[in-house]
Amino acid sequence: MIIGGAEDKLRDKVILSRFAKFAGGKDAQVVVISTASSLGDEATEAYRALFDGLGIADVVGLRPETREEADASSMTQVMSEATGVFLTGGNQSRLTQVVAGTKLGDAIANAHDRGAVLAGTSAGASALASHMVAYGATGATPKNRMAQLAAGFGVMPNMIIDQHFEQRGRTGRLLALVAQSPALLGIGIDEDTCAVIHADQTLQVIGRGAVTIVDGRHLKTDAYRGKGHKPLMVSGAVLHSLPSGYWFDLRTRELLAGEPASERRREASE
Repeated sequence: MIIGGAEDKLRDKVILSRFAKFAGGKDAQVVVISTASSLGDEATEAYRALFDGLGIADVVGLRPETREEADASSMTQVMSEATGVFLTGGNQSRLTQVVAGTKLGDAIANAHDRGAVLAGTSAGASALASHMVAYGATGATPKNRMAQLAAGFGVMPNMIIDQHFEQRGRTGRLLALVAQSPALLGIGIDEDTCAVIHADQTLQVIGRGAVTIVDGRHLKTDAYRGKGHKPLMVSGAVLHSLPSGYWFDLRTRELLAGEPASERRREASE
């Protein structure tokens, strides 16, 4: 579950409710990892209260602040029974620099592999990709040196995930990053919006906004000649803007259309 940040925590809680359901409802065992957040344990406690209100009593918080803490065997023990893992927002570089490549980082991947639902919001969403947006500028026009990539956790391979997408004007930097690495699929997620990626690699959109997908397999660009912060030529990229209720096949990079297909996938998500 890749969440664009600022998910609804007060009203219908559509995204958080879906996470709670996938994690097992009242039988769920959820681990909240708040290393990215500058709020300290307040972030953990806020999500603990939210999940408690959704019927989940077993919520454990982890907040390693050094790689040594993230490498402690106790981290693996806590994660071994988790049916849901939730990565909070904050600073994605802090999250990966502390956790990636440690026992906790391996435990996140292992939990995902054995079927636990894995969710990241804002910084936590960006960190789930193989190629993570570390920082960058805003704007609609793709420009050279507009954003910096770093290695993410790699749970979602061959992707770049950007968040707060429409609200912070990040179309240009996602186009620039895909132009520089056309094999990667760019995914931009608006606030209070979630891309739910199922085991069959279909993507379902839920929430208030839209998911923007940039497919650069057939684009043409002069990005390899980019200088300074000048605009880049990007032509032939395929852009999909998908609001709630739409489905996308990540393997074929195609919109899944037609009522029968929609019905089958709706049943699969229930």
